[in-house]
Amino acid sequence: MRIKIALIGLCFLALFSVVSAQNTYIPFELGGDNYYTMYGGPNISAGISGTDEFERGDTVSLYLDLTNYGRILGFKEDQTPQNPKEFALAAAELQEEYKKPTALGITASLHSDNPQIDIKSADQVVQSLKSGDKTESPLKFTIKIGEHAPAGKYPLSLNLSYDYQDNVRVQASKLVTSTSSPTLANYQVSYIYQKANQTVPIVITVKKQADFVITNATGALFAGTKKAQIEATYKNIGEDAVKDAIARLSIFKPFSSTDDQAFIGTLAPVEEKTVVFRLDVDSDATPKEYGINSEIKYTDVNGDSVISESMKIPVVVEAASASLLMPAIVILIIVVAMAGYLYRRKQKKT
Repeated sequence: MRIKIALIGLCFLALFSVVSAQNTYIPFELGGDNYYTMYGGPNISAGISGTDEFERGDTVSLYLDLTNYGRILGFKEDQTPQNPKEFALAAAELQEEYKKPTALGITASLHSDNPQIDIKSADQVVQSLKSGDKTESPLKFTIKIGEHAPAGKYPLSLNLSYDYQDNVRVQASKLVTSTSSPTLANYQVSYIYQKANQTVPIVITVKKQADFVITNATGALFAGTKKAQIEATYKNIGEDAVKDAIARLSIFKPFSSTDDQAFIGTLAPVEEKTVVFRLDVDSDATPKEYGINSEIKYTDVNGDSVISESMKIPVVVEAASASLLMPAIVILIIVVAMAGYLYRRKQKKT
């Protein structure tokens, strides 16, 4: 009994003396004895840090925390130690085997199957994550939400790949007991690693709000015209109604206007309304199709004032000769003819 207790004590003394002997990721050449096989491994979970609700059309940062819930599930003894050196080696191996749940070289890749969610970030890397630990700082992914993405929940996939220690083998030439702390001479550890992959579901939410599109627009303008009329039909394709809505134009050359706003009022989901704007067109305007930016300022269901995303109104400008020059010539001919008629009539009276 005393001999057995002495052997156990000797093993643990040897164990503490070799803790720092080998702690590198790159393994020695495979060799040595295998006293234990451990069951278990890393098990990584991911959660959103901060908000998971975003607005359509935005480019946002999504922060994810990783937590390793991996653990040892059990073990079996593959080789029974027979002498003090083997007891010391078995104890040393056992300490190394408990590192099995540590995930090494984690690569995290965020993926979306929905075209409304575009992942802009490349893979993120975490050097290691021990059992029970969480990443010191969240992983940051940049995502672009579709301009007209419907409100609701959108599932994403966080694909994780990493290495973990699958088994350990140990060896030493002898157990040195001549000092106060017995040590294993020429102690070496061989680490056997495996690769693992996990997919963790992540869900984000696109908020309910109003959303607008232009369903119809009419307006063919001529260079040099004044107060030319264009019409635009706005439809609320969002989930919330709006009130006090006003459509506004962003005017640029060759256009100008004193009537670049139009009152819409209330607009329920799927409802649409047509408004009228009036524009002046420069006489030297280049004939072509233009896109005039418009937006809607409205009051949302929370009573907040909101400005929508910009929407383009297509407008075609035609050359002045097609619309103004001919009428002007006709009017000039009529005026000259009338003047000539009146002059001749006056001459006859005199």
